[in-house]
This record gives sequence, structure tokens and C-alpha cells, in this order.
Amino acid sequence: MDNVILVDCDGVLVNWAHSFDMWMKRHGYEKVIHGEYKIDKTYGIEKTKSKELTKMFNESGDIGWIPPLRDAIKYVKKLHEEHGYVFHCITSLSKEPYAYELRKKNLENLFGNTAFEKLVCLDTGADKDEALEEYRDSGLFWVEDKIENVDVGISMGLQGILIGHDYNTDYKGSAVRVQNWKEIYKIITGESI
Repeated sequence: MDNVILVDCDGVLVNWAHSFDMWMKRHGYEKVIHGEYKIDKTYGIEKTKSKELTKMFNESGDIGWIPPLRDAIKYVKKLHEEHGYVFHCITSLSKEPYAYELRKKNLENLFGNTAFEKLVCLDTGADKDEALEEYRDSGLFWVEDKIENVDVGISMGLQGILIGHDYNTDYKGSAVRVQNWKEIYKIITGESI
């Protein structure tokens, strides 16, 4: 399992926030706050409504067409094709089987058919504690954008890497905070580019 890299999907591999915002605009919602993680605050709506809309989006056809985040394609492919790494993706998307299939297809379209050895789709907004349990004390790299999730991985003996976004700038934990996949590539391979 030394060649495995654990990754979240939204905000790590793909630009979920951009696609969600486009979807919200089509449904009559506009952002009231920028750089916020919580959907209810971002759009000025009730928390229950934000959860409902997130689930609707995550189970819509749009989930199969989310664009890559920053330079993810280039460096995920380099890690896989040039260094033999494979990825296990743990995402709090939906338990809906079609959402799983669309997420899988989206990842294959962006990163190829062999980079992702495993895809685990948890329920919308679900914690990742149980899914990470099988990797406890493995020392594997764990790439996340949500502070709570990266810290859970670190508490389980994983090497946390936090992808930088406006909503996690105040992070004070022990994960390495990076801006892009180029930095992740350097951390994992020890190579300079």
C-alpha cells in the first residue's frame, strides 16, 4: 500500500464550488458572501435548505462534468504515470448509485482509467472517520480541503496535506497547507520541478 495516495475529491481534484455556483445561479440563487465554506452563509439561506440543495446538486447530472481544480490533472497524472502511485478517493458526495457512477466517470475523463484504484462515496456531508479507519497508522498521504477531515486523518496516523482555499486560510493544525498540486507533487516525490 506504499504506492497509495488518499484524496478527497471536491475542492481537491475537482472545482465543485464553481460548478455548484453555476447550478445555484440557474436555480435563482446568488452568493451573498465569497470565500465561505458553509453553503447557508454563502447564499444567505437556511441551513436545512442548503443541505437540501447540496444533496440535489450532488445527485444531479452536473456531478459528471465538474472541471479539474487548478493543476490537478497534470500532477495527478505525473504521480500515477511516472511514479506508479494510485489514488483512493474518499468523497462525501451521495449514497445514490448514479451519483457514484457519474463521479467515477468524471474522474476517469479527467485523470484516465487507471489512476483511481478505489472510489468511496459517502453520504452528502458525511464525516470520513470510518472510511479512513482502514488506513490507520499507514502513514499514507491524505489530501483534503476541509480542516476537520484533514485533522481526523492526521489523528489516525496519516500525513495530512490541506489544499488552500479562502475558507481554510486560518488553519493552525499540523497538516502541510499547499496552494496547488505542483506543491503536493514536490512533497510526495521529493523532486523539484
